[in-house]
Amino acid sequence: MLKHADIWRAIDRLAAEYEFSASGLAKQAGLDPTTFNKSKRVTPEGKLRWPSTESLAKVLAATGASFNEYVSFIGESGGAGVYRNIPLIGYSQAGSPGYFNDNGFPTGANWDEIPFPGFADPQVFALEISGDSLSPVFRDGDTLIVSPGSHIRRGDRVVVKTTDGELMVKNLQRQSTKRVELVSINTAQADRTIEIEKLAWMSRIIWASQ
Repeated sequence: MLKHADIWRAIDRLAAEYEFSASGLAKQAGLDPTTFNKSKRVTPEGKLRWPSTESLAKVLAATGASFNEYVSFIGESGGAGVYRNIPLIGYSQAGSPGYFNDNGFPTGANWDEIPFPGFADPQVFALEISGDSLSPVFRDGDTLIVSPGSHIRRGDRVVVKTTDGELMVKNLQRQSTKRVELVSINTAQADRTIEIEKLAWMSRIIWASQ
């Protein structure tokens, strides 16, 4: 599970790798120089602040670093992490039979692969988005990193598969012993409520490269 301190630690390490201070990195990326200041990482009320995906994308563009390079700085050891290949498939294909077992783990030989820094969940996999069905949050060409072993909380973005074979990406609004309530990422699509007996599996999206 990614933690608040892990994400900010990786930004600090990325800045140092490219010989910037945290404020210098923000300025280089076209952001307010105080965006990454340590004083901005927690509100006066003690609420944790997280860097936005947009700000991280600008940092990667400004430094020329890859998403995988950024993630490699998250671990306690820091620096280039140990990469391994993880399964990759197109989001539009993933609903077809033969790609997941009953637990939502990738299976079969028809997956492609991409390198990804070592992650605690051995079943982590990637979905490549095509088209605009998940816009404006996810766009054509984005890659979603999904962890079946990560704990899911209210508000998380999740990949859900029903017993009817339907696969979808939604925001988890509420989960009870009887049903899950899901909010659509694309406002043009309807929100969904799925009875537990109709839910095959649900996995958390831990990151997206954009």
